[in-house]
Amino acid sequence: GVPFSRTPDGRIAQRPFGGAGFPRTCYAADKTGHYILHTLYEQTLKRGIKVYPEWVVNSLVMEDGLCRGIIAKSLVSGELMPFQAGAVILATGGAGRIYNRSTNSLISTGSGVAIAYKAGVALKDMEFVQFHPTSLYGTNILITEGARGEGGYLLNNQGERFMARYAPDRMELAPRDIVSRSIETEIREGRGFEDEYVWLDLRHLGAEKIKERLPGIRDIAISFAGIDPIEKPIPIQPAQHYAMGGIDCSRDGETEVRGLLAAGECACVSVHGANRLGGNSLLECIVFGRRSGRRAAQFAKDRGDNDSTKALGEALERAEGKEMSFMDGNGTGDPARIRERLREVMSEDFGIFREGKTLKDALDRVKELKQEYLSIRPCYSGRRFNLDLIRSMQLEGELDIAEVIAAGALAREESRGSHYRLDFTRRDDRRWLKHTIARFTPEGPGLSYKDVVITKWNPEER
Repeated sequence: GVPFSRTPDGRIAQRPFGGAGFPRTCYAADKTGHYILHTLYEQTLKRGIKVYPEWVVNSLVMEDGLCRGIIAKSLVSGELMPFQAGAVILATGGAGRIYNRSTNSLISTGSGVAIAYKAGVALKDMEFVQFHPTSLYGTNILITEGARGEGGYLLNNQGERFMARYAPDRMELAPRDIVSRSIETEIREGRGFEDEYVWLDLRHLGAEKIKERLPGIRDIAISFAGIDPIEKPIPIQPAQHYAMGGIDCSRDGETEVRGLLAAGECACVSVHGANRLGGNSLLECIVFGRRSGRRAAQFAKDRGDNDSTKALGEALERAEGKEMSFMDGNGTGDPARIRERLREVMSEDFGIFREGKTLKDALDRVKELKQEYLSIRPCYSGRRFNLDLIRSMQLEGELDIAEVIAAGALAREESRGSHYRLDFTRRDDRRWLKHTIARFTPEGPGLSYKDVVITKWNPEER
């Protein structure tokens, strides 16, 4: 039911995206994800599926290596409630908000990934963090790759299409990591505007094409920057956009914990390798959401009786105790300040360019913030829409995820995809063609590695 854009003969239209050799990306104007989301919700309502809006998952209910359900909190009433389940699928998105500049929504704190990690589930390849080349300067709202797919130019303060220096064959449609590093290099070397941004120029596409193919981008530019791209270029800069890593799972979404599955950005099936191609996150949601849904349904059916009263009660008691400890604390640390400093560290040292010494120093700073978090001030004790409590509790997971990213990035002494080390600029397949596996320990992430399974395509130099 998704209203995709169509060719004159009625077929679903496709446009070029970065890194691809063929215009393979199906689209619905420039709002494809938005249209898929709304269509999915319409179908959910049509089928009478029960939805719990304004609830936040607190923890998983585990018993004898089996996931029995979840503990969740109602924002409206403030109550904690156990949910028994034949199977649980985590589809909670990425952790973009641990960075200062991110295209992600405010709720993208990585809470689902952190909950699984704390429950003992392995995370995979968390050091691979994608930066989108074109976010709107000032707000970092995403300016879709479709803008360049339709023929948009990137210009520096000298009016040059500077991608000719970095990727002369593919220009603006080079892979995202290359375009992001190129923009950042232009800015650092003084060829950006105000040392902050470059221009995305769509004017040559003409008013008719912009209104038909890129109406959302035009609305964003007008509403949030006061710029009509029909008349003026759009100021853009790279921003954190996507996590290639996540919860280690199979192609059917299964984790090592029976009854617990994952799908979407919070999962790591590893279809993206070290650098996702544009458009593939929507494919990931559709393909692996379907596969994990089918597997979860089958697991729940085969499992039969699911009397988990004891496990649910104990998990609820632990969740209530932890919540009370946040409200009754006697520390002085400000969680908002800790979060702000975390975002600064991640953006400055675990961003587009990385280097050994600064990585080590930054990892130490993340550990210091974790220690400071142990003595945060008491949270507001009100029950209805207590966002102070929710955000303070989620900060623990943000710090955990940041530490996993930091440890993995420091250990991986090579450059691969989105992970670019200034002190190890080459890809090293002999030593590093392997997945990073991180497990929670009280002392910090325990790292191990496992082989990459190569099927049809061998890695090649770009």
